[in-house]
Amino acid sequence: MVQERNKHGISRREVIKLSLAQAAGLALLRRTGGAAAADAPKPTPHAKSVIQIWMWGGPAHLDTFDPKPDAGYDYCGPLDRPITTNVAGVQIGQLLPLLAQQADKYAIIRSMTHGVNAHETASYLMQTGRAPDRLVFPCVGAVVSRFKGYDGGYTGVVPPYIVLTELQGRFSEAGFLGQRYKPFATGGDPNAARFAVEGIVAQGITDERQLRRRDLLHALDSLGRVLAGNDQFAEFDRCEENAYNLMFGETRTLFDLSNEKDDVRERYGRNTFGQSCLMARRLVEAGVPYVTINYRGWDTHKQHFQTMQRRLPELDRGMATLLADLADRGLLDSTIVWWGGEFGRTPRVQWEPPWNGGRGHYGNCFSCVVAGGGFRGGTVVGASDKYGAAVAERPVYPRDLIGSIYELLGIDPEGPLPNDRGLEVRLLPTDAEAGAGGGRLREIMSS
Repeated sequence: MVQERNKHGISRREVIKLSLAQAAGLALLRRTGGAAAADAPKPTPHAKSVIQIWMWGGPAHLDTFDPKPDAGYDYCGPLDRPITTNVAGVQIGQLLPLLAQQADKYAIIRSMTHGVNAHETASYLMQTGRAPDRLVFPCVGAVVSRFKGYDGGYTGVVPPYIVLTELQGRFSEAGFLGQRYKPFATGGDPNAARFAVEGIVAQGITDERQLRRRDLLHALDSLGRVLAGNDQFAEFDRCEENAYNLMFGETRTLFDLSNEKDDVRERYGRNTFGQSCLMARRLVEAGVPYVTINYRGWDTHKQHFQTMQRRLPELDRGMATLLADLADRGLLDSTIVWWGGEFGRTPRVQWEPPWNGGRGHYGNCFSCVVAGGGFRGGTVVGASDKYGAAVAERPVYPRDLIGSIYELLGIDPEGPLPNDRGLEVRLLPTDAEAGAGGGRLREIMSS
């Protein structure tokens, strides 16, 4: 009998089976692995910075870090030949050969879950650890900016939370913390001949003309001369000075990738993503606490495999080089690299029109990758079933992952989140608020 399928290519019977399998996995976790992880000692904070590679749209776990070659063509399509990594027993997708040689540096989480298939809600969950409510909570980058940025002793001229190159637009990243903790989106393209960072490099205007504009502004500022010494005008002058330091000081050099050797830029890949990875390395090297690379192009409802043939080699080159470069420079121990999106893609390929070989949204089971900053590489956390459709071992929820990142940064996930609105809130919800989680990732966190 032909089974009726939903828009994600899963039949009702399969949904029931997946739900039962996931429930069994949860029960097993509560009896065994979850308790062991929870009883592990708290880790020593290792990390100073985070580079988040945000896979906007949701990457397919079966084609990247959780291949299922025995599931058959309806699940694997043409990507049915996973490759061995430099870690015994661990395989990843066949289009990621360079990352396969760096597997000793990262941990794969193959049992991420939240069950949400809507971009906005899933993005909010993955970046705050909370379900949407009337109160908009800040994302991880804004929280790190609050604790490790200007309020935490950061003295850099570059803002403490930077996005390369455009904001997600899914929700307010700063939430109720306000504009002070909103990320600075660079705009521009780091692969262009001149990286036109918004507010720092103005297209079509020379440096000399910018400086002449400043001189003219000062010449016309008669009110400022009359009220010299006024506290409000002094604050205005300080902001102006900071702005021009960004435009013409050391910061200008920081964003100038022409200072890098050509062979370094080639290793990262001469494309927007590769050069964003290089830029992220430069930023954490300069002490910036949080950098997000907003990597678009993964919402592959149609012609999925054609897109993977283009995108995965680009991802492979940029991310593998970033991990190796951070390690070579002694920065990986103090820098967390977090790869993932809002969810995965449907394990069963949607071959029928109008999808013609696409994958839909899938939040029941997907993968994330973490490296550095105290996360032990060469490891795999959890497992999915034989189709990559349900969590089989050790479910990991967004707040489990986020709480682990906070701990390695020396931020108490269970502590209060200071704010100017007088709200008495914690960084992450309690079990009573959100239900039992899978537990922090203590099994891969260095003590």
